[in-house]
Amino acid sequence: MSEKHTHIAEDGTVYEHVHEHEHGCVHGHTHTHQNTKAVLNRLSRAIGHMESVKRMVEEGRDCSEVLVQLSAVKAAINNTAKVILKDHIEHCLVEAVECGDHESIEELTEAIDRFMK
Repeated sequence: MSEKHTHIAEDGTVYEHVHEHEHGCVHGHTHTHQNTKAVLNRLSRAIGHMESVKRMVEEGRDCSEVLVQLSAVKAAINNTAKVILKDHIEHCLVEAVECGDHESIEELTEAIDRFMK
């Protein structure tokens, strides 16, 4: 069984490729996760916090106060990423391993590398 999909790199380069799956496994890139609502709530809070930091800068607030708030935003984003990663490992990656989908494992490794920069 095969599956074709497209990736777009940060520089705008478009990559299309086909996944060949054994055992009738289809591991697509549209996922339904248990923690979607929690992730969306965390992102909404982080966005609200960023808007607050933006207002602080516009108001000329003390730089150290702004940096402390930016640190809190960064922590919120990192914690959101942890929830997404944990969910991905528990569901998608387990399925990919069971189906012999080595490309999904490589894609996760690349995504983690980019996130950690």
